[in-house]
Amino acid sequence: MGLSRQYLRYVPAALFGLVGSAGGNAAMVAVGGERGRGVAVAACEHVFVWDARKGEKVLILKGLKQEVRFLCPSPDGLHLAVGYEDGSIRIFNLLSGEANVTFNGHKAAVTAMQYDQLGGRLVSGSKDTDVIVWDVINESGLYRLKGHKDAVTQVLFLKEKNLLVTSGKDTLVKWWDLDTQHCFKTLVGHRTEVWGMALISEEKRLITGTADSELRVWDISYIQEEVKDPDEPESKKSKGSSPVAEKNTEEDETLELDEGPEERLLKCSKVGSIMREGRDRVVTLATDRTGKILACHGTDAVLEVFSILSQEEVQKKLEKKMKKAKKKAKQKSEEEEPEGNVELSLQEEIQRVTNIKASAKIKSFDMILSPKGELKVVLLLQNNIIESYVLNLSAQVPQAVRASKISIGGHRSDVRTLAFSSDNIAILSASAESVKIWNRSTLQCIRTMDCEYALCSFFVPGDRQVIVGTKTGKLQLYDLASGSLMETLNAHDGAVWSIALSPDQRGFVTGGADKCVKFWEFELVKDESSVQKRLSMKEVRILQLDEDVLCVRYSPNQKLLAVSLLDCTVKIFYTDTLKFFLSLYGHKLPALCMDISYDGALIATGSADRNVKIWGLDFGDCHRSLFAHDDSVMYLQFVAKSHLFFTAGKDNKIKQWDADKFEHIQTLEGHHQEVWCLALSPNGDYVVSASHDKSLRLWERTREPLVLEEEREMQREAEYEESVAKEDQPVVAGETQGETGLAGKKTIETIKAAERIMEAIELYREEMAKLKEHKAICKAAGKEVPYPVNPILRAYGNITPSEYVLEVFKKVKSSELEESLLVLPFSYVPDLLRLFNEYIRLGAEVELLCRALLFLLKIHFGQITTNQMLVTVIENLKKTTISRVSEARDVLGFNMAGLQHLKREIEAKDEVMFFADATDRFEEKKRKRKKKEKMILAVV
Repeated sequence: MGLSRQYLRYVPAALFGLVGSAGGNAAMVAVGGERGRGVAVAACEHVFVWDARKGEKVLILKGLKQEVRFLCPSPDGLHLAVGYEDGSIRIFNLLSGEANVTFNGHKAAVTAMQYDQLGGRLVSGSKDTDVIVWDVINESGLYRLKGHKDAVTQVLFLKEKNLLVTSGKDTLVKWWDLDTQHCFKTLVGHRTEVWGMALISEEKRLITGTADSELRVWDISYIQEEVKDPDEPESKKSKGSSPVAEKNTEEDETLELDEGPEERLLKCSKVGSIMREGRDRVVTLATDRTGKILACHGTDAVLEVFSILSQEEVQKKLEKKMKKAKKKAKQKSEEEEPEGNVELSLQEEIQRVTNIKASAKIKSFDMILSPKGELKVVLLLQNNIIESYVLNLSAQVPQAVRASKISIGGHRSDVRTLAFSSDNIAILSASAESVKIWNRSTLQCIRTMDCEYALCSFFVPGDRQVIVGTKTGKLQLYDLASGSLMETLNAHDGAVWSIALSPDQRGFVTGGADKCVKFWEFELVKDESSVQKRLSMKEVRILQLDEDVLCVRYSPNQKLLAVSLLDCTVKIFYTDTLKFFLSLYGHKLPALCMDISYDGALIATGSADRNVKIWGLDFGDCHRSLFAHDDSVMYLQFVAKSHLFFTAGKDNKIKQWDADKFEHIQTLEGHHQEVWCLALSPNGDYVVSASHDKSLRLWERTREPLVLEEEREMQREAEYEESVAKEDQPVVAGETQGETGLAGKKTIETIKAAERIMEAIELYREEMAKLKEHKAICKAAGKEVPYPVNPILRAYGNITPSEYVLEVFKKVKSSELEESLLVLPFSYVPDLLRLFNEYIRLGAEVELLCRALLFLLKIHFGQITTNQMLVTVIENLKKTTISRVSEARDVLGFNMAGLQHLKREIEAKDEVMFFADATDRFEEKKRKRKKKEKMILAVV
């Protein structure tokens, strides 16, 4: 057995041709310190930030593998939370572009996210029906809220109260009390999915959007703490604080399900509807940050914009109305008092401003209202475009003006054909509406030319012109210098499925749906208009067949022509006489693609039956049939000067194969949907591919050798890690399967972290045993014997075994701590508790250790309390923990008092409320910490 053949690895070099993926949302972010100038959009697994004014990409937030599903900027505009298809969330810093925090909790795609007012907490909703609240500062999950029966569509924190409202495809809107983490009210008044909702009028109103054209409006009246008197009649409590009268009909009485009368934090009743013009479902419904503007769109191209009157404006309008009513009444009769019945209709409170008509279907929008009353709106469209509009609200009739459009960086529809220029520098891509030429090294689009629906293409020798074959049977010849269409020929009566340049470069051959193969030659013709001759093409021969032609290829010496037909065969003809030579028979479905190797020895065919067959071109014998993809094989091409070839499949994958050894070498994973075509550069260093996910991807050949055995091993490991993540979560002891649960989930990282803790404790046990032994030896010898230090401890600077356990513990990510402790076997817990006691006594990492200690007590409560050995340990822990926590509290209190004093001094000097928002943030943290301390003291 000789040495296994060396292959070189291809790696992803770039993703281009994409402006924004329709599967995610658009979010306005700051660019160059200007809020609302940047637009962040999903771009497959990455996030692109575009400068809307210049139309340039200013930042790429690099993802891993999963597609981006939801974006949410933090209130300070410095961070962006990104939710992915697999349920993970990463928080990126928009200045550095780095992701510093990762949250793993959801089991399916993230569908909604929102920060609280201070940016300290983040709430996420998912297709897995769960809602999770995360602590962004501590980088950990707080709790999971379960209750929805279908995907969550929107999650909203309330500013004033510690409440959360969520909506879902299960037709429900749920209100959660975050202090007790339970759902205290469910609105069941919707007949269909609730696709979106927004809080307006200082959170005294809720608007919901569903599958019809009605936006339902609900009044929220908060019940004051002191009013909660069980003997008081309900009618008194439900007095709304809104100026709109409650038009409460019988059907709406059934709209609330209360989880218990004592928990009535608020009343929520329907007051009416605003009608949208769109007839279909709501896709996005949102307000701007000031809450003055409401906008929504359905599955069409129209964004409807409404303006919401503030309390003062409502009051003014009411007074005007009163005056009018009084006047009228006076004219009618003097004796009637018209006081009671004046009220504003919903339509007067929520007024339609205008509609913005985009150039294609809207997928998502975001907006910002400037203090001058100018509304900036950005729209992400379905066809790979971002448009931004400006609305002047102070105008008499506000009109939307399109401010910019980002579209040059991509096609409007899927790219169906790709080609490389002979110098490996230019890439051609063509779709249903345009041909684009890209510079491979800068990835800039250097030419865009309108075309008909393109199916195949190539660069004419010399790289100055390109020819495109279309779905309507035309050949279109373009000149690249001028970017103009030089000539259109009607070539076939039906689609031109395939085109191939002849090896002598004097002409080309086309195959079409009209059962013909046509041979063409380049020629120079004289135009009336100019002195110079220009390139043209003339038909020289026709080969008539009995079936539609799907693919044509020349052998490198131009002696043979291979033709793939709709009857699942590939027929080989002699080029000079067009006489039949061989038939390759064996595919169960038509061969959609094929290629002949550089030496003319092999032909490889890829079929809709998912197989690739490798044939000898001398006798037409099938060397091997390979099961290549999980769906149709769409494209196949040999690497120059080798018997290696690439295939592209409808299963989103690109694979490289060895046609001599019949081995699968590597898979290029990256595309999220069907791969339609690919092209290899003539020197074999680059592969470019196009997919239904609207992205073009460039792959580059490295100098790194690829060993098949290692590759297989890596694949097996990846499969194992995936299976681990899919395993069921362990049930936490003492946790009922109720409304709330742990925020995190088991991942390969949490398992590895638990293993590191176990290894550290084992090392600690061994070292302690060795130390005991060493002491005994010293005692017996009557003198000091040198003690061998463990190399691991030496690497950490000769620390003690117990310090080493603490080091390992500190390295566990905050967001993975609970999940790691959950999979840690109980046999390690007694040692951990003893070590915790030692650490806390020394005042090391008190907060982190208390968090871990409380969690271990919670999950192993029964086993710890019944274990006699641990009674004294727990007693000691109780003493040390209480004293250390109160010390920490005193230090915090002292520092707080000092800071308050400094603040007063500074404000007295400058007479400014310098610290107002920072104080709010601190109060929030203080409240959380107090709660934590109470819990610690209660449990201990």
